[in-house]
Amino acid sequence: MSKLRIGLVTAFPPGKNSLNEFGYQMVTQMIPKEEVDSIVVFCDETYLGLPENIDGVEFVPCWKFNSLKNAITISRAVRKAKVDFLLFNLQFASFGDTKLAGGAGLLTPMLARRILGIPTGVVLHNLVENVDMADAGFASNKIVGKAMEFAGRMLTRLILTADYVALTIPKYVKQLQDGYGATNAILAPHGTFEEIPEPEYGIGNPPRLIAFGKWGTYKKVDELVAAYRLLVKQGFSDLEIEIAGTDSPNAPGYLAGVQTNVEPGERIDFSGYIEEEDVAPMFLNSDIAVFPYSSTTGSSGVLHQAGSYGLPVVLPDIGDFSEVIESEGFIGQYFEPENAESLAEAIAYLLTNHSTAIEMAERNYRAAAGIPFHEVMDWHLIHIQRILTERSD
Repeated sequence: MSKLRIGLVTAFPPGKNSLNEFGYQMVTQMIPKEEVDSIVVFCDETYLGLPENIDGVEFVPCWKFNSLKNAITISRAVRKAKVDFLLFNLQFASFGDTKLAGGAGLLTPMLARRILGIPTGVVLHNLVENVDMADAGFASNKIVGKAMEFAGRMLTRLILTADYVALTIPKYVKQLQDGYGATNAILAPHGTFEEIPEPEYGIGNPPRLIAFGKWGTYKKVDELVAAYRLLVKQGFSDLEIEIAGTDSPNAPGYLAGVQTNVEPGERIDFSGYIEEEDVAPMFLNSDIAVFPYSSTTGSSGVLHQAGSYGLPVVLPDIGDFSEVIESEGFIGQYFEPENAESLAEAIAYLLTNHSTAIEMAERNYRAAAGIPFHEVMDWHLIHIQRILTERSD
């Protein structure tokens, strides 16, 4: 088989839309493979301009977050590019945080496969039936949320017209197989983005917490700030917190509102968007990663990154995080979601039980280091070549 020209539909840096980092890693880890001749990235158009040049990679900005035309503009760009195989890096809100724009964009895999006749694969990071739509900010109430879930199931069926749909959690594969009769739903581990030398484990002095994400909907730092104040009263006066990341598109202005309520002298830093080269120093300068979430929408890239850098983690005791912990080998200290006292108690336990924190950090590092991301890309290429061979027979 000749070398492949692969297309990838994804958000991509310097754009800040969801899954941009995952898309970046897909490209940089796949382009060196001997099976690959070139990659065409059908990326999002943003005010930040074009991505930096990567040898062998062509960037075609052809969609905008919340545009109703994304399925059309992407399909036109794909047809012109003449790729051998088209991959999608998606979650249910990849193309927009409005019902119409988000849903319309998710028609693109079906159009590429059925209308353009291009072999397609989808990396699907969440399933709509596992998302609390109201909590995640996509529905005004539970009734609207139920209607959106129904529409989401219809979109899931259309996404399943792809040649394969890869999911990062075993539960999701089983849901598609049992609930939709899918025979093309397969497990693709999330993998760790970098092969990082084993770090030094331990809680520093002063201890520093890191919380990293897109904030304001089901990810909120209000309880973390409240927990910090409880911990200071309990004697952890030198504790530091870094809140990294930006507002969720569904909650503009959220972090600014939280920041205005931080009192002078409190050791809480708001570092904003973290550039790729600053991710490693951020984690390496932290001692515990905290996940102040009230629900989840799928596998957590931040959890994998925290594990890669050998951090113990404090997690909400909710469904998918528990499944990731059990299926991928991670371990965490749990707290009751939306409960500042429970969160403070979980953090205090790790701050005062260093041996437990070190044991947890070591296990998380081993779990994250188990499957390097370049091996995940090998896995995708095996399936891509299989599909193309079957088509040519």
